[in-house]
Amino acid sequence: MKIEKVFVIGSGTMGNGIAHTFAQFGYKTTMMDISEDALKKALSTIEKNLDRQVKKGSLSEEVKQATLANITTANDYANIAEADLVIEAATENKELKFKIFQEVDKLVKPEAILATNTSTISITEIAAKTTRANQFIGMHFMNPVPMMKLVEIIRGLATTDETYNLINETAIQLGKIPVLANDYPGFIANRILMPFINEAIFALMEGVGSVEGIDQVAKLGFAHPMGPLTLADLIGLDTVLAILEVLHNDIGDPPAPLASDGRLDHVPVLPDLPFKDLMDRPFIAFRAFQLERVRYRHVLIPCSS
Repeated sequence: MKIEKVFVIGSGTMGNGIAHTFAQFGYKTTMMDISEDALKKALSTIEKNLDRQVKKGSLSEEVKQATLANITTANDYANIAEADLVIEAATENKELKFKIFQEVDKLVKPEAILATNTSTISITEIAAKTTRANQFIGMHFMNPVPMMKLVEIIRGLATTDETYNLINETAIQLGKIPVLANDYPGFIANRILMPFINEAIFALMEGVGSVEGIDQVAKLGFAHPMGPLTLADLIGLDTVLAILEVLHNDIGDPPAPLASDGRLDHVPVLPDLPFKDLMDRPFIAFRAFQLERVRYRHVLIPCSS
């Protein structure tokens, strides 16, 4: 099968970035969102990002116009039956993704491939909610999608070689570098990145350093382009929290100080604002732990011979 028409569900940061990228490389792309305002904002964002590419000389005006012409918008699934590939880029919520794919599975043509941009939720578990687990796969793009080269390709237990090979080749045609990840919580990228961000938040909470200081150490000491707290703001604290909760629940990683509800009574509450707004504050009043943090650490005890 050849992929020519792509249907992207969601027009947020990742959704519009994915739609932008596919359209730029010649795919007829539909970007769907139930909110008309969200779609207008997404199209405006895509046009601004294309203008930036033209200004930098990485894109011609002709390609910009062709990209915009390749994008259509929708508030429903009316034309999803035409799609060769459906990519879901909705909120990182397991139940929402289940609901989306259960509905979409009934509407697409038999040969269509279903993909999710989830950054941590099990591909096998989502695929099981459809009747085509063999044609289900994870395509985890990085933000900002048009600029970042990496795409994690995640196979579910039932994903066929044919599906994997087609999606892998499609990622290459988009100018990306695909990396195969096994279906474990967080895959590769977030299994590494999120504990790093979480430790930075713990360091801030415990007064080890300021927001600026923690980010400066990462930039100057590790040659990172931005610090972990700035990156957390860029990703979105709601998304960071959702991923950390999956890692905590599925593999026992330390709990996230970001949590703002009472489900885990040992988790402190973070002020409801981004880290960048805390730059000038020497101290942040977090609720004290009700259980000592050390109990949630991975402690290795050497065995005596």
